[in-house]
Amino acid sequence: MAFQQDYFSIPPITRAYTTTCLLTTIAVQLDFVTAYQLYFNPELIFKKFQLWRLITCFCFYGSIGFNFFFNLLFTYRYCRHLEEGSFRGRAADFLFMFIFGGTLMIIMALFVNIVFLGSALTIMLVYVWSRRNPYVRMNFFGLLNFQAPYLPWVLFAFSLLLGNSVIVDLMGIIVGHVYYFLEDIFPREQGGFKILRTPRFLHWLFDETRRHRDENDTRPNAGNEVPFGAGGFHWQ
Repeated sequence: MAFQQDYFSIPPITRAYTTTCLLTTIAVQLDFVTAYQLYFNPELIFKKFQLWRLITCFCFYGSIGFNFFFNLLFTYRYCRHLEEGSFRGRAADFLFMFIFGGTLMIIMALFVNIVFLGSALTIMLVYVWSRRNPYVRMNFFGLLNFQAPYLPWVLFAFSLLLGNSVIVDLMGIIVGHVYYFLEDIFPREQGGFKILRTPRFLHWLFDETRRHRDENDTRPNAGNEVPFGAGGFHWQ
C-alpha cells in the first residue's frame, strides 16, 4: 500500500514521536484516557511514582483543533528535516538531543506553571534547525519573508498575537539555544571542548553502522578503536 510505504519512509524517531502525539490526542478525544492522567505534575511523579508523566507531558497538544494541527505539522516538518539533514544516519545523537532538551524543560517546568511541554519541544526543534540552516528563505502564510534564524521569533510573535502563553515558546527557544551553543558553538571556540556526548548504549541500540564498526574493532588484530561520535552537526 502506498500509505504504508510513505509512512515507513519517515525517519524512525520522527515517525515514533509524531505517531505517539497523534494517538495520544485521539485517545483523549475518545475518552480512553484523560488529560489529567498525562500532564506534568511533580508531586504525582516524585511522590506517587507516576513516571509516565515525564513522557506523556510531551505528547499531548490539546484537543483536536487549529493549535493541535499547527503544532503537529511543525513537529513533523522540522523533526524530519533534522533527522534527514544534520542528524542523517545518527539516530542515537538525535534521540539524545530529545532527552537533553526534555530534561532541561522538565527542570524549568518545576519553576513555572506549565503542564504540557510538547509545544516547547517543537520550538526547540525549530530553533536548532533554523540555526543550522541560516540561509534558507522562509515564507510565513504568504505574508512575511525572512531567513530561517528568525523563524522561532516569528512563531513567538504569532503566539503573542493569538493570545497564547509565550512562556512555552521562550522555554523552547532557550533550551534550543543551550543545545545549539553547547553542541555547535562552544566546541569550536578557542579552548572549547565537547560537552554533550551521546551515551554509548544509545549508539549500540540505534546506530546500526556504528554497532558493526564496534563489533569489528573487538576482533583480534583489529585496527585502532574508532570512538563513538557525539551529537551535533558535522560542518563541511
